Amino acid sequence: MNPKQPNTLGADYFDEVYRANDDPWHFETSPYEHAKYADTLAALPAPHYARAFEIGCSLGVLTAGLAPRCGHLLSVDVAEAALAKARQRCAALPQVELRRLAVPAEFPTGQFELIVVSEVGYYWDMPTLQRAAGRITDALPPDGQLLLVHWTPEVHDYPLTGDEVHEYFLSLATETGPLRHLHGHRAEKYRLDLLARR
Repeated sequence: MNPKQPNTLGADYFDEVYRANDDPWHFETSPYEHAKYADTLAALPAPHYARAFEIGCSLGVLTAGLAPRCGHLLSVDVAEAALAKARQRCAALPQVELRRLAVPAEFPTGQFELIVVSEVGYYWDMPTLQRAAGRITDALPPDGQLLLVHWTPEVHDYPLTGDEVHEYFLSLATETGPLRHLHGHRAEKYRLDLLARR
């Protein structure tokens, strides 16, 4: 764990980031982000998911890409400024529900055939990541899928690295664990892993 930032980053951190820049990670304009989103969508093996959950939707760029594959897509974020832009982007997508929610302390009810954790796990400290993983796993039905996508270079502001997030989830994908690893790969600056509930 990075000693520079030991604690989970809360809503105040993200509110400040979005006050300073309405697209702080260039989700809307970056060729890197657009290529990663295409890779993310291509990694999903099923053509359709009846009920999906996206944790940390930010401006809703990936949300809009996921929506055509979903009967109902619940996308959440802790930052109201980001959600406001996501609502504009997804206004014509009736299957998308956008909600302000701080996972894992707040978590939706029911189960989801797909849960997407993209560029959010490293904002949690390890105890919070472990709680989130438990709630995520419990929300997957048998064969329900979990897609993880994270930037891998270290960021001094973040409690964890992308690799630490993925390695923790992969530690749950043992012969006796609740998950199994379907596939994964590394790009130059991010990694992607798809897991499923046993």
